Amino acid sequence: MHIEDTGRPLDGAGISAFLRSRPAAPLLLGLGEARHFVGELGEVRNEVFRHLVEHEGYRSFAIESDCLKGLVVDDYITTGTGTLDDVMARGFSHGFGASPANRELVRWMRAYNEEHDENLRFFGFDGPLEYWAASPREALTALHALLDGPTATAVVSRDTLDALLGPDDRWSNEATAMDPSQSIGRSADAQRLRLIADDLVALLDTQLPQLSAADGERAALYGRTATGLLRYHHWMADTSPARWTRLAALRDAMMAANLRAITEHGPTLVYASNLHLQRNKTVMPFGDQRLEWWSAGAITATHLGSRYTYLASAFGTVGEDTPPPNTIEGTLTTLPWDHSLINTHDLANALPHPLPRVSNDFAYFPLNPDQLDLIDGIVFLKRAATLGKPS
Repeated sequence: MHIEDTGRPLDGAGISAFLRSRPAAPLLLGLGEARHFVGELGEVRNEVFRHLVEHEGYRSFAIESDCLKGLVVDDYITTGTGTLDDVMARGFSHGFGASPANRELVRWMRAYNEEHDENLRFFGFDGPLEYWAASPREALTALHALLDGPTATAVVSRDTLDALLGPDDRWSNEATAMDPSQSIGRSADAQRLRLIADDLVALLDTQLPQLSAADGERAALYGRTATGLLRYHHWMADTSPARWTRLAALRDAMMAANLRAITEHGPTLVYASNLHLQRNKTVMPFGDQRLEWWSAGAITATHLGSRYTYLASAFGTVGEDTPPPNTIEGTLTTLPWDHSLINTHDLANALPHPLPRVSNDFAYFPLNPDQLDLIDGIVFLKRAATLGKPS
C-alpha cells in the first residue's frame, strides 16, 4: 500500500467519511494535542468543530480546562452573560484563555447560538488542579447553596462549612506539589469535609426531582468536583512512593467522570492532550520514578465502547525540529496535503517497522509506533510553527 492511500485531506468531506467508517456513530470524538499552544492545530480544531455542528449534529465542545471556570464560558455562549474579554480572562485555566483559536471558538459559538434555537454548549472537563489543587470551597459552597434547606443545614451549616474550609491559600499552596508535609489534605478538618461532601452528594440524589435540569446538572458537577478535590488533597499529603501515580490517576478519573456527564448532552468533540485521550496506559518518567496510569480516554472507552473515537494529532516540522524520514511523522510529511486525516489501520500496514521519533521539543509527544492499533485516526499537520505558552 502506498502512503498516500492511508489518508485524505482534512476537510469536511474527509471528516464525514471518517465518521461513516466507524463501527458506531461516536458519542465522544476526541481530538488529541501532541503539544499544547500550537495555534495551527487550534485553527484546524475550530474548522472540524464547525463542520461537526453544521453537518453531523454535534452540539457540545469540551476542553482540557477547569470544569468550574468553564461554567463562565458556557453562560456567555448560551445566554450572553459577560463580555468576550472577561470570559477569556476568567473562563479558562492553564493559560488557555490567551489562545487566539480559543477566543475565535468562543466568539463563533456565541454567534451561532444567537441565530439558532438549539444551543451549543461549552465545557471544561479538567478538575481545578494540575500538580497541586485548588480549595474545594467553590464546589462545596455552591453545592450546599443549591441544596439549601433544613436537610442541607442538618448535614452542615454554612458557618461551620466556612470554618472547616478556612483560608483558601492553605489549600492552594503550590509547595505541596513537592512537599507533602505542607498539605492539609489529611488534617481533621479535611477528613470531616470529605464526610460532609459525601453526605451532600447523597442528599443531592434525594432532591434531584425538585431541582431544575440546569440546577441538577450543576449540582452534580459541584459534587463530583468537591469529592474529587478532597480526595486529591488527601493523596497530596501521602508520603509513599505511590503518591504521584495516585495523583495522576485521580486527575484522569475526574476528567473521565466529567466526560461521561457531558456526553449525556449528545455527540461531543473533546480537545485535550494526546496523553489524556489515548486508550493505552500513560507512561511518564518523573524524577527517578516511572509513573503509569490509565488516561481519561482509556477510562471513558470502557464505558462508551465503540462510541468513543480517538484522533491523535501529530506534526511534521515542529518549530525547528524536523522528523527523520524513517519515523511515522517523517513518512507522513511526504503526503501532498498540509493537513491530513490518516487511517491508522492502513498506516500500520504501509509502515511495518517505523522508528519512534525523538523530538528536541520536550513539550511535544511523538506518536508511538507500538500503539497505532489503539488510535482510530491521526490528524497530521505538516508544519507547526506557532509554539510556546503565554507568560
